[in-house]
Amino acid sequence: MSRLDELIEKLCPDGAEFLTLQECTQKVKNIKWKSYSGNDKKYIDLSSVDRDLHCIMETQNINSDSAPSRAQQIVQTDDILLGTTRPMLKRYCMIPETYDNEICSTGFCVLRANTEIVLPKWIYHNIATTDFFAYVEQNQKGASYPAISDASVKAFSLPVPPLEVQCEIVHILDSFTLLTAELTAELTARKKQYEYYRDNILTFDTTIKHVRLGDICSVITKGTTPKSYTKTGVSFVKTEAFDGAKIIPNKLSYVDEETHTTFLKRSMLEENDILITIAGATIGKCAIVPKEILPANTNQALAIIRLAKGNSPKYVMYLLQSDLMKRYMQKNIKGSAQPNLNLKQLNDFIIPLPPLNVQERLVRVLDNFEAICTDLNIGLPAEIEARQKQYEYYRDLLLTFAETGSTLMTDRQTDRQTDRQTDRQTDRQTELSAIKLIQYVFGYVMLPLSKICHSISSGKAKTKDNIGKYPVYGSTGIIAKTNEAVYNKTNILVARVGANAGYTHLAEGCYDVSDNTLIIDVKNEYNLKYVYYQLVNMGLNRYAKGGGQPLVTARQIKEVVIAIPAMREQERIVSILDRFDTLCNDLSAGLPAEIEARQKQYEYYRDKLLSFKELPK
Repeated sequence: MSRLDELIEKLCPDGAEFLTLQECTQKVKNIKWKSYSGNDKKYIDLSSVDRDLHCIMETQNINSDSAPSRAQQIVQTDDILLGTTRPMLKRYCMIPETYDNEICSTGFCVLRANTEIVLPKWIYHNIATTDFFAYVEQNQKGASYPAISDASVKAFSLPVPPLEVQCEIVHILDSFTLLTAELTAELTARKKQYEYYRDNILTFDTTIKHVRLGDICSVITKGTTPKSYTKTGVSFVKTEAFDGAKIIPNKLSYVDEETHTTFLKRSMLEENDILITIAGATIGKCAIVPKEILPANTNQALAIIRLAKGNSPKYVMYLLQSDLMKRYMQKNIKGSAQPNLNLKQLNDFIIPLPPLNVQERLVRVLDNFEAICTDLNIGLPAEIEARQKQYEYYRDLLLTFAETGSTLMTDRQTDRQTDRQTDRQTDRQTELSAIKLIQYVFGYVMLPLSKICHSISSGKAKTKDNIGKYPVYGSTGIIAKTNEAVYNKTNILVARVGANAGYTHLAEGCYDVSDNTLIIDVKNEYNLKYVYYQLVNMGLNRYAKGGGQPLVTARQIKEVVIAIPAMREQERIVSILDRFDTLCNDLSAGLPAEIEARQKQYEYYRDKLLSFKELPK
């Protein structure tokens, strides 16, 4: 029995109490800027929180003179922040100690756990679930700029088992996120290495020609925010659609054709345009417009840089990402509470301009470095993404227990993962991993026979001959002989029809099976004898229907649910029952009293060993 299983059985055998976030969190105070005269505060804006890593990446320093109007809420270590503006972007994080007593935007709902009731990380893992974001999607308001109120967020109900149970489940979930954190740290180190080489490669001596950026461009302009968005139409690019230097199609917004060609005519995008963020905490982020998203447009937070022919867009983009541009921005936006870069400053940016063939060679080198760091098909990013998906799947799986109080493995749980992964082999491996996890956490998993078996089907033999090398099994055992063996592996057989419907026995070696008998072909991941003993213990005759001619169907048997512990435990149970079975069968001659005693002893231990307490649904 696992530690968590013991805690559940002891502290919450009937499931968990449900509370709203309002009931298990505390109030958060706002800063009074008018009376504040202390040191600068770090300001956590919506764009400060990474949507994939769920951590704070960068902040601004603010004081009473420079603080934006939304810089109000005082955060503490272990607070959970959830972005309530466009909440389906899933900006959420936990406040680390380094940001204790700093300031966050009113665009966040701050969830401060009442630690007498709930652990901070219990809230964190619960608001990361698909169930929570399904609730958010249903309760957000507004079409073009959706938002959810703090009150609606705090009305969400979550299971709150005793703190010891929360602690054990959080410990298990944290073990999945730990490797992701380590991989992310390694990825950060690689990116720093990449930036070092990029900046060195892009540093030229004075013999290389230097020009104003505006001198090699046909256009430097910016976009405009439309009055409304549409569900489909012309692609509309915002900074949120950037992933590294790429624009992700499924993160685009849309505007109608008329708005694109009239109101937004100035900012109609072309292939290989460079987009750079010129306002807010993400200032300096760049991407190149691919042909695939055209026609497209953008807003006023992004500048459009269209190069004249004979220059490499990627080379210029790398320059805009380099330390050269960072120093230029620091010089020009110093002291600004809401950093922004104007179009004149962009035009005046001085860049080194080697010949085109040199630009292209530099791009090839830097592309290789960047791929190692950011390409989702290479190295660490792929591993991080896989670990994140694994964590999300197991998180939802474990937290479903707290919701239902059941260890029955259902299609609802496996579907959440198979929605993300279409490869059948991968899905099968994921399901097996989930089963092993539940066995580890709860001691056993409840599975229907349909998941345990390759197939459950009727035999086809109709012979009644008594001549042949191989047995033909029917509802009561061997009923005939044949010279053509159809099966050559051990299977469980169940009488399908007649007075013996439901009778269960084993067939071994080479044999055939009559058409009034079901064949249960158990998968290799499970101990066949364990499944057999379970079915014998249950008595499948209980499923027989019909008065004159009782019948058990394959469909009924597929729906039978049995407790499956880990393989080692299955083998231990089988070894015990096999010993008792042997003793009973060997004592069949001359010792009827001993036989009866042994049989009762065997049945007692069989029933005891195969009995698992089912948690209430």
